Formats: sequence, C-alpha cells, structure tokens
Amino acid sequence: MADPRGFLKVREREVPPYRPVPVRLRDWAEVKDELGRDEVVLKRQAGRCMDCGIPFCHQGCPLGNLIPEWNDLVWRGQYADAIERLHATNNFPEFTGRICPAPCETSCVLGINQPAVTIKNVEVEIIEHAFEDGNVTPHIAQRHTGKTVAVVGSGPAGLAAAQQLTRAGHTVAVYEKDDRVGGLLRYGVPDFKMEKHVIDRRLAQMEREGTRFRVGIEIGTDITWDDLRARYDAVLIATGAPVPRELPLPGRELDGIHFAMPYLHQGNLAAAGDEVENQIHAEGKHVIVIGGGDTGSDCIGTALRQGAASVTTLAIGKKPPTERPESQPWPTDPRLFEVSSSHEEGGERQYLASTVEFVGNEDGHVVALRVAETQYNADGSRTPTAGTERDIPADLVLIAMGFTGPEVTSLEAQSQVALTPRAQIERADNYATTQEGVFVAGDAGRGASLVVWAIAEGRAAAAAIDEYLTGSTELPAPVTAHTSALRA
Repeated sequence: MADPRGFLKVREREVPPYRPVPVRLRDWAEVKDELGRDEVVLKRQAGRCMDCGIPFCHQGCPLGNLIPEWNDLVWRGQYADAIERLHATNNFPEFTGRICPAPCETSCVLGINQPAVTIKNVEVEIIEHAFEDGNVTPHIAQRHTGKTVAVVGSGPAGLAAAQQLTRAGHTVAVYEKDDRVGGLLRYGVPDFKMEKHVIDRRLAQMEREGTRFRVGIEIGTDITWDDLRARYDAVLIATGAPVPRELPLPGRELDGIHFAMPYLHQGNLAAAGDEVENQIHAEGKHVIVIGGGDTGSDCIGTALRQGAASVTTLAIGKKPPTERPESQPWPTDPRLFEVSSSHEEGGERQYLASTVEFVGNEDGHVVALRVAETQYNADGSRTPTAGTERDIPADLVLIAMGFTGPEVTSLEAQSQVALTPRAQIERADNYATTQEGVFVAGDAGRGASLVVWAIAEGRAAAAAIDEYLTGSTELPAPVTAHTSALRA
C-alpha cells in the first residue's frame, strides 16, 4: 500500500491551483495552472490512500478503476507501472481526469471523516506523465479476424469501443457527422476545461493502431441505417443523447433564445480558429442561463470569455447544501453546492427561480425573462408562486436544462431497431438492440450521463460485440456497466 500512515500525517487535500481569473478570461486555455504540478505534493496526496480492505472507490467508479493500486505506485514514483494499471480499466484517463465529476472521491473511505483522496488529480497526472515519458504507444492487434464493425458516433463511448475492438483484431470504422472527431468531447466541452490537443494526441494513437475515422458523414442521411448494417458485420450506435429539454413558455419563439449546445458548439469552432457565420455571441449582452448543471456552467465560462455584460444562472430548485446531508450518507454520491471554475470567474446564481415568460420587444427579440419564486407542493411538484413575478433583463437566453435522449428520427424510419416508450433505443443486457448485429452504448442507450459511464459502456459493448463476432471474448468489461444495462 501507499504510506501506511499517510492519511494520519497529511489530513488536507492539495490540488494544483487555477490560473488567476483576470488572466484566464483572456484566453481559451485550460484553467489549471500547469506550473502547479508539484510532484512532492502529488506523492503526498497519493500517500493518503488507505488501501482499504474494501475500497469503495471501486464501487463509486463505473469503470472499476484500480485506484489504490495506482495511488501506491505514484507514491513510489513508479509512473510507468501506474499507467499500466490505469489503462487496464480506462482507455482515456486524460478525459476523465479533466471532466469527470469524480464519484470515486465521494465514495472514498477516507472521506468519512477527512477530505477524500485527490483521486481525479492523481489520475490526470499519471496520464500526463505517460505522454511525456513516451509510455502511450499503439497496441497493434496480433491477428486480424476479418470482421468489420461500424461505430456511429465519436464521443467517449464510441471511441472506447472502437479502440477495444481494433485491438481485438477487427476492422473498425468510426462515423462522425461533424467535421472533426470527438463528439461532445470536442464540441460540447469548452477548451478551458479540456484543450482539444488532448483529444488529437489520443486519436493519433488510435489511427496508428488501425482504427479508421470517417468524418462529415451522417448516418440516416448520407448512408441509410440499413445500408450501413449491410456493409458491416456489426454496428454500434454511440450517438449520445443530444436532444435538449425544451421550455415551452410564452415568448419562446423570440430571437435571442437558444439551446446551450449549439452555443457551445459554435464557441468551440471559433476557439479552434474556424469562421462561424451568424455566431451566437455574448459580447456586451446580458446573458441568462437556465439550468444549473455542468452544461450551464460551461455556458457561463464561455459567455464571460466572449465579454458578456452580465451572466445570471437560474435554477428552479433550492440551493444544495455545502455538506453531505444525512439523507445522502457515505458512500453515495451526494448532491452538493459546487463552485466550478466558471462560477469563480463571475456571474450571479439564483435559486428557486421559476421561469414564467420570455418578454420581447416590438422587433421580436427577447429583452427580459419573467421569473417567479418556486413553490414546492405537497405532492412534490414545483410551481411558480403567484404574486412574486419579476423581470430580469436579458439579451441572450441559453436553455441548459439537460437532455431527453438520442436523436432517433432516421433510425426509427430506416431500421428495425425498436425504441422504448420514452424514445430511447431498446437494448438487452449485452447491449444488443432488437436488430441482429446492431448494438448501442453510452448515452444513446442509458440517457444523458457522465463521461466515465460512456467509456465504461463502450468497453462493455466492445466485449459483447467481440463475443458476437467470434463466439468468445478476452476483452475486459466493467461489471457496473453490465449492471446499468440491465436497469436501462
């Protein structure tokens, strides 16, 4: 184990600081201060891991990451061994180490009476060491099966499945409707949370392994779903759950009201140096973000970097507690008040704010948002409180209320894949859909979720597809991912 007395000698969490707010708002670079990478601190923090008899961090992580093992190796300075143990369960720790909310840390046994081990930070430093030291190399398949697989969607689920299947010896082609590979990793996550060279260097490894990428091709439009199935021995649907939750209120048709994802997509294009016609831009505007989750937080950081006059975030519910409530005991993942890097940068957060109406001017553009105080009813529903209405000035409104599921219009029309009553893609416990040879993984099957769940399901689906194609498989699959499929 790591330092047997580490958790007694070091009782505080230490993580690298963010760059100063006035500095980081001037660019799109990651907010983390690379100069803060202190290996003495990292070793000290890894040494706090208790190597528990029952490590609940395994339960908290959908991938089943071998956290105590690589904490011990980091404490010993054995980074080459640490990345082997990390890659054994996680294809892309550089993604999870940056944008995963770290449910492993809320399950950390040390967190019962101390701040949890800095698992997420240790993870990302292991993979950064690996890239710097040349320890991320292609894993070339020893034999080729002659089987072909099409992966539709290049987000974390699709990429994880593609890498696993390529390494198993199959010929894999990844189809992406956008102009670049990465899905929401590229166009949904702003650069200040994860710069895109992080994706590109991993794609370079995958290409050297033999994975093929086909960008600018939308299945259902450029190629029908049935045609795709006819071309390949198996198909994996990993298109995510991009359909946004609507807010059908009076004035919704006004100009200046947009869903969050198109706004973030355009912001990422512009940050990459692309010309974006009629870009949704926040410069000089009073911006209101409806929704207090990660997507809303990304909108805040983007709007502030674009020079917004003000940014206000509205949440319909109560302000979460700052400490774990009794109703959410360890090792559950509690809902707590969080301050992201974007929240640190500015803006106002308002809770118990129910949107009642979008207010416009004679030109048909939004000028204000009418809100009322949220009332909790006896049946658990929430309604606006009459007589508490007020107007908040708004030039740009971004709806970031989450996602309802995958886009299935063309899939439903062109294939035999069945849908659930909630318009999700129906699947069995082995990720198989109702059409022979077609599988589904990630948000497209389970609904909008975390990046770590997407990777876990991609790995598990790859094992299921490999078994379907060859009769057996040696690919590892996270047990938690299979359990989630049974509940989906």
